[in-house]
Amino acid sequence: MIMKTLAWIVSLSLLAATAQAAEAGKDAVVGAAKKLASQGGYAWKTTTENAGGGGGGGGGGGARRMGPTEGKVSKDGVTHLKMTRGDTTTEAVLQGTKGAVKTDQGWQTLESLASDTAGGGGGGGGGGGGRFLARTLQNYKAPAAEAEDLAAKAKELKLADGMYSSDLTEEGAKTLMTFGGRGGAGAGGGGPTVSNAKGSVKFWVKDGVLAKYTYQVQGNVSFNGNDREVNRTTTVEISNVGATTVEVPEDAKKKLS
Repeated sequence: MIMKTLAWIVSLSLLAATAQAAEAGKDAVVGAAKKLASQGGYAWKTTTENAGGGGGGGGGGGARRMGPTEGKVSKDGVTHLKMTRGDTTTEAVLQGTKGAVKTDQGWQTLESLASDTAGGGGGGGGGGGGRFLARTLQNYKAPAAEAEDLAAKAKELKLADGMYSSDLTEEGAKTLMTFGGRGGAGAGGGGPTVSNAKGSVKFWVKDGVLAKYTYQVQGNVSFNGNDREVNRTTTVEISNVGATTVEVPEDAKKKLS
């Protein structure tokens, strides 16, 4: 009886220690993300790899192939993005709740782009591409904010081999699979249905500041009668911390005012 009681106490102690370590890992990542945000500007590059090739989740076809996103954020919160999708690169500037996108017709506000049923954005063809792009940008998170969001979606962040890593919660993986963290689940209706969702996330911290992170999601997505398998890995590498500035074109400034 005594031995069983001791084993039970040891088991509880181990569980408590594991929970404390996981919480400490999450606190460390969130703290590193907050410290990054306070450094006075930084730059980053986001790359996406899809196992087996194909589109990155935007609806299929080469026009939606996920190329890199290059971004910069200044100390006053102005974000500049260059997003490549297929053969098209879209330039955008965001500040607070406002944003502007460079299109064939010049710089447009996100509100104007969202009402453009022809999809006049830099990456849009027809069929509401402008609305989808506007929604994506309205919900865009720079790395410091995205890292905090990812930490919240992690099960147990633990430090090993110089990085913090964890599996994602099922709900967190579902959200990321449908780009819910970056701009909604789809171009219309109730969005896609996700099944068998799972994933993982890893963070690298240098001198207390977030330096890099990567997350992988996989599962099945059904949307508008189309079923497909997703296995996508996104990597964000951060650079020029504390020394990044953003020059906003005059025409874009007018749209932000």
